[in-house]
Amino acid sequence: MVSDKLLCWQIVFITSLVISNVVSGKLVLLFDVFLVPSAVIAYSITFLSTDIINELYGQREAQKIVRYGLMAQILACILIYIAMILPVAPFMPDMQKAFEALLGQNIRFVIASLTAYYISQTNDIYSFNWLKKLTGKKYKWIRNSVSTVLSQILDTAIFITISFYGVVPNIWQMIVSQYTVKVIITIIDIPFFYYFTREKGR
Repeated sequence: MVSDKLLCWQIVFITSLVISNVVSGKLVLLFDVFLVPSAVIAYSITFLSTDIINELYGQREAQKIVRYGLMAQILACILIYIAMILPVAPFMPDMQKAFEALLGQNIRFVIASLTAYYISQTNDIYSFNWLKKLTGKKYKWIRNSVSTVLSQILDTAIFITISFYGVVPNIWQMIVSQYTVKVIITIIDIPFFYYFTREKGR
């Protein structure tokens, strides 16, 4: 039986993952320097979630939620595509264009998202557990941050390359920008990781 706390983190993970795919089409320029998809915050939460699940419930549960996430993304893509091809009401002709602009990701983005997601999340789980064996109950920040930072390299490089190669003038700017922002978010989430994985009674 799934505990309420585990179920809560599974919901946080799936929600953040699906939302990150919905909003990933919007590019934002942070501080006039970092060019990143607006999904960077929502997607970063998925790594925090898997690390928390991994820490509290083990590698098996973490791998399970990654598989669930993959299925959720595929189902979301199918349902969004069905909604997109349904005929729009004749008195709302502009709605179809707006709908397609927001949710009509092409197959290139879908492949990039699914590939980057599964490889990086799987790497995060395995590297987290490898570091956990080395550090035991101490230095939780090391396994939390190092596993995420390493995995985000894979995620960023794979997603940006597949999605924007030949489209964006300077693809390296996007990779470096997005990865830098993800590293900053990873550092910020360390106290949250400690708080949500604290032992009872403390």
